[in-house]
Formats: sequence, C-alpha cells, structure tokens
Amino acid sequence: MDAAPVRPDPATFDDAAELLRALGSPKRLAIIDALGVGPRCVHELVDVLDEPQPVVSQHLRVLRGARIVTGRRRGREVEYSLVDDHIRHIATDAIRHVQEERP
Repeated sequence: MDAAPVRPDPATFDDAAELLRALGSPKRLAIIDALGVGPRCVHELVDVLDEPQPVVSQHLRVLRGARIVTGRRRGREVEYSLVDDHIRHIATDAIRHVQEERP
C-alpha cells in the first residue's frame, strides 16, 4: 500500500510562491522558453527575444536570484541555463494551458 503524500510545510509554500512571482513576467517566461532548448549567452537571448541587452540582463538577474537559471562563464561571456527541468515544465505547462483555453 502506498504511503500518503507528505504535506509541504509553510516555508515550502512560501518558496513556491516566490518562484511563481519570479515567473510572473512575459519576458521572463520567454527567456525560460528560449533556455528550454539549451544554454544561451545574453547576446543569443537578445537576438531570440528581440529585446535590448539591458532588459534581458535585468530579467536574468531576477531569474538568477530566484534560483531559476544559473550562469556559467564561457570565455568572456556568461552562458545561462535552467537550473533543472522542472522549471521548463512549469513554464511549458502554463503556456499550453493558456493556448488550450483560446478558441
């Protein structure tokens, strides 16, 4: 017989809410979508998203602070990637949910 799932403690709910707040920007969701196919440097994200570099960098700072993306030095640039696949699934599921609701 399977054990009943353990209910998360209040701090876990707080952390999850903080993560969802960090995802609460269309530009940040677009960054996550772009990183879902693999790591990218800022200039690559600027090209994909057609956004100015300062805007992309500002959103990356928020995502790094929320431990959603991580940066790794690649020569003179920083290569960004998703911390784990859960993040990609959260963003993809939200996007698909909205797409299914549209007529």
